[in-house]
Amino acid sequence: MAGSQDFVPDPRNANLLVYMNGDLVPSDQARVSIFDAGFGMGDGVWEGVRLHKGALLFLDAHLDRLYAGAEAIRIDIGLSRAELIAGMKRLLDANNMTDGAHLRLMVTRGRKATVNQDPRNALGTPTIAITAEFKTKPPEAGRGLALRSVSLRTSRPDTFDMRLNSHSRLNLIRALLEAIEIDPEADEAIMLDPHGQVASCNATNFFWVRDGRVETSTESYCFNGITRANVIAACRAGVAPVLECSVPLRHVLAAEEAFVTGTMGGITPVRSIDGHVMPVVNGPVTQRIAAAYEAMKDADAAANRIV
Repeated sequence: MAGSQDFVPDPRNANLLVYMNGDLVPSDQARVSIFDAGFGMGDGVWEGVRLHKGALLFLDAHLDRLYAGAEAIRIDIGLSRAELIAGMKRLLDANNMTDGAHLRLMVTRGRKATVNQDPRNALGTPTIAITAEFKTKPPEAGRGLALRSVSLRTSRPDTFDMRLNSHSRLNLIRALLEAIEIDPEADEAIMLDPHGQVASCNATNFFWVRDGRVETSTESYCFNGITRANVIAACRAGVAPVLECSVPLRHVLAAEEAFVTGTMGGITPVRSIDGHVMPVVNGPVTQRIAAAYEAMKDADAAANRIV
């Protein structure tokens, strides 16, 4: 398998430090209380950020999403953006990282007086943890992902908003489990929206190409993906025509190319959908978009190097 979040094992990850509430501690000593709201209730938000050529890519957009998510669930992070960036830089410096790393910022409501849903039982100090690991895509990712459509739907924003990077991923995990039960070689699940239209993969945003035009779902029922937004921006800048649309699965099965997007994997081609082999894997449109995205990464890194 070559999932969109798979990575090459790296021995340097054996002895890394982790940021825990302002301290840098060995990863095997990082601890969170069983009374923590994130552990007991999935009550928190997170961000994944790539380190590329000394820069944390598209960091403003990631922090915008993190702080907006925390505000939406009434968590005061308690650190300014500058303080949070300083903490990430400390972690990168301590781990001797300048490129090819993946950071995960995690903010929960913190320790609670007891394990239940009521946020008023929180003791008032959020838990802030940051991991940084050396992660690069495996070479086999280029052969493309096998996707399977599943019965679990993405949720309406007024029930469970997928645009929040919530710690609770249970519905998405269930979708992937269903895909694997259908096909043990499946890499990700394709989820439909509440109206039966193509919405999202369980961990990434989904794009397909028909008649040379890049298409993707509307933003209503999919992740608020930063890579997704960059791809759409690149297309609108002239890389390829693009359309956000609501379509049934049969429409996607007639596509010439398909790919998924995410912070970890960037642009990852798709080789099959429900056993239907794509006419072209990593085709010309996908390649143009991947090249444009790499150029965006390099430009952002050149302008925003921090290590």
